[in-house]
Order: sequence, then structure tokens, then C-alpha cells
Amino acid sequence: MRSSRGEALRILLLDTDRTSARVIAPEVAGCELQVSCSPADGLRRAAGERWDLILLDAEFSGHALDLLPRLSGATRPSVVLLSARPSLEVTLEAIDRGARDVLPKPMPPGRLQEILASLRSGVRTRPLRSESMDLDAVLGSSEQMIEVFSTVARVAGSDATVLLLGKSGTGKEMVARALHARSRRAKLPFVAINCAAIPENLLESELFGHEKGAFTGAIGRRMGRFERATGGTLFLDEIGDMSLALQSKILRALQEREVERVGGTNPVPIDVRVVAATNRDLSEAVREGSFREDLFYRLAVVVLRLPPLVQRGDDLVLLAEHFIAVYAREHGRIIRGVAEEVFERLGACEWPGNVRQLRNAMERAVVMSSGETLLPQHLPPEIMDGTSALATVGVPAGEPSKVEEPLCTLAEMERKTIERALRTTDNNLSLAAHRLGIHRNTLRRKLAEHRLRVV
Repeated sequence: MRSSRGEALRILLLDTDRTSARVIAPEVAGCELQVSCSPADGLRRAAGERWDLILLDAEFSGHALDLLPRLSGATRPSVVLLSARPSLEVTLEAIDRGARDVLPKPMPPGRLQEILASLRSGVRTRPLRSESMDLDAVLGSSEQMIEVFSTVARVAGSDATVLLLGKSGTGKEMVARALHARSRRAKLPFVAINCAAIPENLLESELFGHEKGAFTGAIGRRMGRFERATGGTLFLDEIGDMSLALQSKILRALQEREVERVGGTNPVPIDVRVVAATNRDLSEAVREGSFREDLFYRLAVVVLRLPPLVQRGDDLVLLAEHFIAVYAREHGRIIRGVAEEVFERLGACEWPGNVRQLRNAMERAVVMSSGETLLPQHLPPEIMDGTSALATVGVPAGEPSKVEEPLCTLAEMERKTIERALRTTDNNLSLAAHRLGIHRNTLRRKLAEHRLRVV
């Protein structure tokens, strides 16, 4: 692969793990790949030679984030941070300090090739500069979450309206707060309102405010959420549950940048950035006529889709470990280990409540623990019951269990087990690998050995 100058792209990998180069090599075929495992040698080579791309391991030289301003300095190469535990905080800070992107280790297939293709065409991104913040709870190494992190980092500094789509408990409000905290409005109010939690006859007053005497009980003038958020960010949660009449008034507020209080006649100017969220399919709602098409397009300048927990693969383990550590510290418990069966039980659940449900389950487990090891019996009953139910999927109620199958070869058994793991995870390789107790790369090798295709 050659650059816009017609030369082969030069890539420098800074990683103390010597095996990383063998993993990356197939992805960078046609490029010149050089590797440095020593911090001193790596910094010397980065500064003394011309590079198109530097791949920097997050653990290189202790805290690689501190190296980013130096690596993206004089010769201006693109720098991509590789992290085994990516988080929203790491992604935002890395891009703040000059990184082009942040990718998980191991990298998603094809993602590095996309970056190389953009380098070849001469396309670059400009780093976002803003203050850092603590968002460690927004963790994820899945491809979907890495995409969310990168998008947040790039749009936070603008005033663009953002629409967050995702099921309940996927972290929509946390992402909204991240967008606000990384924006020029960060020192001004972040105002949130759940449009589904307030009765329809009160929601208009909550949003736009009211004048004295506007209705029974209106004993004085009251500012609405739009006015309270002036200068800052207004988060409209569950906007898909709003009536068409209120949708029309929201649209007018966004277009005219002014609101009218209930019972008032004078428009009130506003300056807010709106971030909206819903767990509904708004495209379907538009087709059904229950959501205004013009409002949908007004809100969907930038659309972020937050995946459900069951589609996030190994993120389940990352989040569970994080919540265990947080709540152990909060409740004064000393937990030094977690039984493997705990993660097996967690991986077998469907998590309808998503990350919120996982967080609550981990807090309960920590509180119920009686020693230094977290055990399956510390998990909530619904997690244990869910595992039992999952184990009998496909066996109709009341039917006796099937007779034992005849013996087969280990290879046949391995193939059947892999096929079952793929089938029960809807071909999610990361989640299937986790449930099988192997690395994703190992699963890919097994797929090739057994000539199994993932569609």
C-alpha cells in the first residue's frame, strides 16, 4: 500500500510485546512495518525518521498517553493508540493529545486497513482539544463501542444536535453527559428530562415554563427546562414517547431558537444544544405517523447507536470487573478474586436491562459476598434462574430429556460446540469466544480448521 506520494507507507509499531508484530503484519501487507520494543529506542526512531503511521500500545513506557504530544509533533505522523481495555475516557484523552484513533487489542479485522486507505488518500483528522474528565465507567473494547467513543470525541466540540438510539440501560445519558462535558458549554448547565416519566398535561410546562395564572396552581412564573439549560445542554430522554402536539413545539423551539411559556405571549430566546435519546425505532414511528418526520431529521444530525450488552462480547467481563472493583471500594469489601463460574453465569444471561442491570447485579454480589472471592451464589437469583432457563432452551416443557447421544470424535464434538456457540450468540465472534473460554483469534483459527463460515 502506497501513500499519496507514491511511496510505500511506513509504519512504526511501539509495543513491548514482540508477538504483536506477527498479529499486525497481515493487516499491513504492502507497507513497510518497523517495530521497537524499547521506549528509548522507540522515541528516538519516532523523532528521527519519517513515518506515515505510528501504532502505540497503551502500556508502552508505562503511560503511553503522555507520549502522544511528542509522537504527533514535528513530522506529524498519524498515531493510533492500541488498548487492551479501551474506555470513553481513554479515547477522549488520546484524541485530545493528538491521536488519530483508538483501537482495541486485538484489532477488529479490516479496521487498520481502513485507516491505511485514508492515509493513502491523504485524508487526516484534526485532534479535538478540551479538558479531561472521569468517565471510567463507560468501558468497551467491542467494535461498536469503539465507534461510539470515536464519534463522541469528534462531535463533542460542536453544537450539532445528537440523537442517541439504544435500549433502556445502554448508557444513553452517560454519553449525553460526556458530549456536554467535552463541549464549549461544559461550565454551563446540563439539564435532563425524561419525557416518558412526566404526565402529558405537565410536560409542556416542564419544558417551556409557565406564567402566573396559566392554569390552576400556577401561583408564579416558572422557567422551563429549555430556559434553565440556556448556554448549556438539554438532554431530552425518551423523546419517542412525546405527543405530536409537543413534538411540533419542540421543532419550533429548535428552528426559531425561542420558546413561549404556557400562558405567555412573548417569545423567550434560548441558546441550547439538544441531545435527544429514545429506545424506540424512530424510523418506524415516522412511517406509522406517530413521530414527525421533520423533527426526526432535525434531531438526527449525528446519530449514535448504543448496542445492547449481549452484542458487546468481552465488554461484559470488562464492565463486570469494573463494577466489582467500584462497589468493593464503596462498600468497604476486600475482593481479591472472582470465580470463573461467575463469568460463565453472566455470559449465559440475556441482560434485558443491559449495563444498568449488570451494574445493579454486581453491586448486589459485592454486598452479599462474605469472603475475598466472589462466588456464583452471590449473584442475584434472576441471574442464576436465567442460566438454568437458557440451559433448557429448545426442550418443550414437560418433555423428558433426550437419551444420551452416541460417542463422536473430539474433532466432531469441537465442531458441534463451536456451531452451537455461534448459533446461540447470533454469530457474535467475541461473545462466542468468551463463552467457549478461548481468545477470539483462536476461534477464528478453529473456524478455518473446521471450514465453518460466519454469515
